[in-house]
Amino acid sequence: MEVSELFNRNESVFEHKTHTTRAILFPLILWLLFVNVDSISFWLGITLFIIDLIVLGIDAFSEKDSRKSIGGLPRWEYILHLFVNSFHFASILLVIATRIEITEFNIKINETLNNSFGQQLTKTIAVNIIPGAILMALTHLILLHPKGIQIWKFIRNRNKQSR
Repeated sequence: MEVSELFNRNESVFEHKTHTTRAILFPLILWLLFVNVDSISFWLGITLFIIDLIVLGIDAFSEKDSRKSIGGLPRWEYILHLFVNSFHFASILLVIATRIEITEFNIKINETLNNSFGQQLTKTIAVNIIPGAILMALTHLILLHPKGIQIWKFIRNRNKQSR
């Protein structure tokens, strides 16, 4: 059994559910904050971003119990989590910073972003990441169900045998 297959361990099911929640939130946050530019999308994206942050905290808190049987989180996976989450939140905060204008009396959302190269590049990258993010979310969802786990194991075993 591989370390990354949390869905295979009873003590790790909750952690897999937190990862599933975050996998579902990720493409939505990308679409609402990086692609759409209207105020409703922005505030909905901010709400999902806050939920994502809360779920990350719950995930980190539960990890010790979830991984106790395998000696905790492997160092390489801990480092990977650190970098991935840092880039994830830094990019979201940078997009938020470019979208808001704070004055003494209010917060204004910029709905008419100019077509700078940086903004177009950011949007293009987000649009290209979304399909893979949706696929990851679907994979996590499928692996919540026993039939999905059976299919996963069948495909993994077939691939191992063909090597």
